This record gives sequence, structure tokens and C-alpha cells, in this order.
Amino acid sequence: MKRALISVYDKTGLEAFANGLITLGFEIVSSGGTSRALAEAGIDHTEVEAVTGAPEMLGGRVKTLHPKIHGGILADRSKPDHLADLGAQGIDVIDLVACNLYPFRAQPSIEMIDIGGPTMVRAAAKNHDHVAVLVDPSDYGSVLDELRREGELSAETRKRLARAAFAHTAAYDAAIVTWFDEADGELLPPTIHLALERTDEALRYGENPHQEAARYRAIGQSSWWDNVEKHSGLALSYLNLYDTEAAWRLVYDLGDEPACAIIKHANPCGVAVASDLANAYQLALECDDKSAFGGIIAVNGEVTADVAEHIVAGPQADVIIAPSYADGVIDALIARRKATRILTADRPGEARLDFRQIGGGFLVQRPHHFASPRSEWRVVTDRQPTEAEWRDAELAWRIGGRVKSNSIVLVANGQAVGIGAGQQSRVDAGEIAAKKAAGRAKGGASASDAFYPFRDGIDAAASAGVAVIVQPGGSLRDDEVIAAANEHGIAMVFTGERHFLH
Repeated sequence: MKRALISVYDKTGLEAFANGLITLGFEIVSSGGTSRALAEAGIDHTEVEAVTGAPEMLGGRVKTLHPKIHGGILADRSKPDHLADLGAQGIDVIDLVACNLYPFRAQPSIEMIDIGGPTMVRAAAKNHDHVAVLVDPSDYGSVLDELRREGELSAETRKRLARAAFAHTAAYDAAIVTWFDEADGELLPPTIHLALERTDEALRYGENPHQEAARYRAIGQSSWWDNVEKHSGLALSYLNLYDTEAAWRLVYDLGDEPACAIIKHANPCGVAVASDLANAYQLALECDDKSAFGGIIAVNGEVTADVAEHIVAGPQADVIIAPSYADGVIDALIARRKATRILTADRPGEARLDFRQIGGGFLVQRPHHFASPRSEWRVVTDRQPTEAEWRDAELAWRIGGRVKSNSIVLVANGQAVGIGAGQQSRVDAGEIAAKKAAGRAKGGASASDAFYPFRDGIDAAASAGVAVIVQPGGSLRDDEVIAAANEHGIAMVFTGERHFLH
């Protein structure tokens, strides 16, 4: 008779699985809460204590840690000396182990650190040539089906289950290490342990069609992406996700006013805040309507029929993302924008760490955020900004934080009118922004993601007609730069923080 050891915290499907194994001729061995659950269900089984001859100890910390359990799991049945050892000790082999672990991620504590469970799982996975190991109740059905059909599990199935088992214990240990680090307040600990799982979401391709791609998430955790509802359009690609992430985070960086961000190749090509979303979209589009074609549209409020009419009157968008849509609006958008992916999403959460891969490893940092509020900003020029100029300066600064460096952002009356992104020279970025603004920046604000090393950037901003410049400050030539602003009659604000984005 074959033997199965079942010791599971998650008892989903337990009764049906145990009964299925018994029908197939297995003897069930169990312990602790699993044994009690089987007894309550009237399922015949042998308790671990009867196998080991030793009672549970230390409040259940020691149950299965015994040679009569682990010898039965670990024995290599192709080796005569292993079989001889079993015979000498009166140990019967165990053919199947079903075990899942204490819910540490949901209830992190010392008592939720499982010891016997991972030991059994790893032992069975190591010996997968002879033992099947199941850590996920969703595998119960397919395993029973294969046993009924074939009489045994194939080597391929046992190997697949073993891989899942090692992944299970690896993720479990990673969660424990992370818990220790977070409890100690370690932002950048000496080691970082990532356990990721591939989502079911199929990506069309990577950055280019010849590159395969997938989205992974931290095991046991969910992000706003896991709650995204896709209503229409083609499957999302790697770049669709990347650019949508940028758009969604930017639109929620802008505060509580109705706001719209249009992203193209990870950079905003249009951003605006207004009294209503329809107007915000129209103003965002007007910043650079040519670049908006094939872009990502993100709005921070409900898409009404009026907002939808403005969108469909504009250029084709690859993605529209919003927190909600009024009744009938999704169907109306689908009818007129069949290729567009229409998404509903929750507000984006914040990650604990930001990772970027380089050769042989990762660069790790705290994610992008705005550290200094306006109350900590410093006016360094003779002229003070007006309240309207302050508003434009704050908006320009928020937008600039999401534009690839070097960047210059020009804003007037709550509307981005020129964005210069990703230039090696800050002057070039300013000239691009001014060219796109085409005179619309007069009386508005200019934001620079880093300090101006020379006055030429100030002269370029003045030629665009801005009334206020917001920048980090901190250059060796700050005095020269401030003097240039005073010469042009421009107010200048130092934020004290840089916002490079690569």
C-alpha cells in the first residue's frame, strides 16, 4: 500500500483529495490540525504519533521532525543501502507529501515561522524521483486525475511539483527575511530576497515584437495592476504597461483637481489640470497633439460622455485609463476606438524599493517621491511669484518629476505648454520646450529637474516669456543665475531637491 503524508494549513479541497487518495489505495498519515480535520470528516487516517512513537512537543513545534517520517520521505529506493536502513529501523516509505505552510505573509510573527513544514517539503522535493510533493491545493485535481489514469505520476509531473515546492519554500524564507528587515527599519539591507510569480496576463511582446515579455509580481502581494479591468482592445504589450504606469502615477501626482496626463514613450507630451476632466483632456492634448497620437491617456476622475467625446475627437490612443466610466461610456468608446485598450484601475500604491537591472545585479533605491513641500521652498529673487505663478510653478515641478532628464517643463494657466525631455544639455531641453510652447508660456512657469549650471538656461526661459522659474538650486554659480533672473524680472524659487529621472 502506498502512503501519503498530509499536513496542510490551507485545508482547501482537503476532504476530496484525501478521499480520492484512499480510493486509489493510499494510506493517509497526518498530524495536528490536519488530523483533526480529517477525523471530523470521518476520513480514516493514521496519526503521525502512531508512526513515530513520539508525541507532539513544544506546543506543536515538533511533530514530524523524526527519522521515521524523514527516512520514509528521503530514502532513495534505487539504493540497496537506503532500503536496508529502512528495514533495520522499521521505517515505511512515504510516496506523496501534501504540505503547505503557516500563513506568514498574512500573520507575520515568530510563531508563524514554520519549521517542520518546509523541512518535509524540501525533503520530498529533493527526492522527487520517488516522492510527489504538493504545496498548492489547485494541483490536487490534476494529480488525482493522473493517478487514476496512469496508476502513478510521471517523472515530468513529479519534477514540476518539486520545482513548485522549492519555489514555495524560497518565497516563504524571502518573506521572513523581509519581515526582519522591515521591523528593523532597514531600507537597504545587506541582502534582498525577491520572490516573483508570473501573472496570467499575456503580453503581446516586449519593447519590440521579437522580444518575449511577461509581468511578474511579488508572491503573496498584489498591486494596483492586479485589479486593473481591461474592457477592450488588443492584448497589452510591455511598453503599454510601462507607459501606462508612468501616466497613472503622474496624474495622481497632480493633486485632487481634475487632471489629465498623456504619455508617449514614458514621457508626458501633455498634462493639464482644470475645472473639469473634459477641459483638462483638451488642454493636455493641445500641449503637443502630434506626439499624442498612439499615446496613453490617464485621467483621475470618471470618464463621462462629454469627456469621451473629446477623446474620440482627438488622435488615436493606445490606452485610456481612468478610475471609472459613466454608464454606456465604455461601449461608446469601444464602438469608435476599437483598437484602444480601455482600462479601469485603482489609485496606484507605492513600492517600498525601486529596482533597475544592470550587468550582474541591480541598482536599488527608494522610489521617486517629492520630498520638500512648497512651505520649504525658497524665493531667491527680488520679485516674489504671484499666487497664479505659484500654482503654475508647483504644477510644472510635479510634471518635471516624471519627465526623463535633462528636462524642462513650461506651464501656463494650469496647462503644460512645452516639455523638453531626455536631452544631454539642459539648454537643449529648454529650447525644445520653448519651441513646443510657441509663445504660449508667456507669464507662466518653467521647471528644471536639476540646477542651472550657467545663466544661459535662464536666458532661454526668459525668451520663452515665463514669469517664474522653479529649480533645485545648489550650483556653484547660483549667484550668477539669480542675478540673471533678477535682470529679466523673473521670480525664481529653489526647492532644494533634484528630480533626475533616467
